[in-house]
Amino acid sequence: MQIDDSSFLKQFFKDYTEAMIRIGLIAFLVILCLRVFAPFAQLMLWALILAIALYPLHQGLARRLSGRQGLAATLIVVAGLLLIGAPMIKLGGSFAGQVHGLYTAIEAKTVTIKQPDPKVADWPLVGKQVYQTWNAAAQNLPSFLEKNQAQMKPLLKFIFLGAANTIGSVLIFLGSLIIAGIMLAYGKPGGRVMQLIFIRLTDPERGQRLQSLSTATVRSVASGIIGVAFIQAVLLGAGFIMAGIPAAGVLALGVMLIGIAQLPASIISLPVIAYLWWAGDGSTGSNIAFTIYLVVAGMSDNVLKPLLLGRGVDVPMPVILIGALGGMMSAGIIGLFVGAVLLAVGYKIFMEWVNSDEEEKSAGAAPALGGTAAQTVTPRGEVE
Repeated sequence: MQIDDSSFLKQFFKDYTEAMIRIGLIAFLVILCLRVFAPFAQLMLWALILAIALYPLHQGLARRLSGRQGLAATLIVVAGLLLIGAPMIKLGGSFAGQVHGLYTAIEAKTVTIKQPDPKVADWPLVGKQVYQTWNAAAQNLPSFLEKNQAQMKPLLKFIFLGAANTIGSVLIFLGSLIIAGIMLAYGKPGGRVMQLIFIRLTDPERGQRLQSLSTATVRSVASGIIGVAFIQAVLLGAGFIMAGIPAAGVLALGVMLIGIAQLPASIISLPVIAYLWWAGDGSTGSNIAFTIYLVVAGMSDNVLKPLLLGRGVDVPMPVILIGALGGMMSAGIIGLFVGAVLLAVGYKIFMEWVNSDEEEKSAGAAPALGGTAAQTVTPRGEVE
């Protein structure tokens, strides 16, 4: 049976035109949806991360409340707003105010630094260099900054970018915590929807595995790494503010970055304690009290890490650190958290895809169980 060429071409172009129109309409709809959703993407991502990280706590609390999911979610949100929101607002306002004041003073060339104590020169290894640099900056800071402009400009730019939207980021965090509470209240149906999405993108077996992997990665990074660094930064930041340490918000941010890099917070807390004694104006009793508090807060990660770290899966620390720094540079303080989690999840999914071929090959062939004839297992599980 021969097909008329003209009829075939006519039908082909008709089907092709209809297919392109449908694809174009779908692409247009997707673009419009993305444009509408884009302003809320950061908020929703952070809310989703918080919901996944807090879900085990929510389920445990719901069981104690006779399965009332909404009440458990409400209690978690209220506790989070009181215990975390208030310190974040205080630290965020302190950080933004200090950076803005520093920028204004640098522009007006009125910024000054207190003269260093001569004992600074006695510090081991770096004492003389620190004393000379500090003393030069204290005598004429505008001239010092002008001479070291090439070295200082990238650091100041990084700090100013981080401070530009600090208050907005704090409000986004508080809003995302409320939205996370709504997600927690509907956690089971939401988890089922996410599972169906993963299954639709892959297959039933791999979809469930990818969902479990993604969930474990989010909880591991958010609770075990970001959570420990955040709690320690809040504890030390509150101590810096109470002790009257200059740039307390900036130092708290530094503690968080150091914690994400899995370095000890004593890198910042010990110099602050030294400044408290050598350059502070407080009494001996208050200095002793603040020293004890800062030492305990600086060592709190030794207690927090066994409680929170090790949940889920391991992710290389450079991946976490790059995600945190890149997220902060692109999206402010909230990006510090979201970037680290997203890059960690992407890394684990990518490595799962890389290793999937080897796993399928190893699962497709079983070793001989005995006897003279070797046996192999087909992909369907049948023995040949």
